[in-house]
Amino acid sequence: MFFLVAALLLLGVVLGTVAHAPLTFSVAAGAVIAVWLAVFAARERHARRHHTPSH
Repeated sequence: MFFLVAALLLLGVVLGTVAHAPLTFSVAAGAVIAVWLAVFAARERHARRHHTPSH
């Protein structure tokens, strides 16, 4: 429950900041986050495909 409250609070702060930031900064930050998430997803997919069961 604490995690959910913290996440919503952080989301509110970030959205408030983005509303006052220049559009180019918001787009650049969004692109960085999208690349970060894509790299994370690719690494997770690679790890799941090459995971050998220990049993």
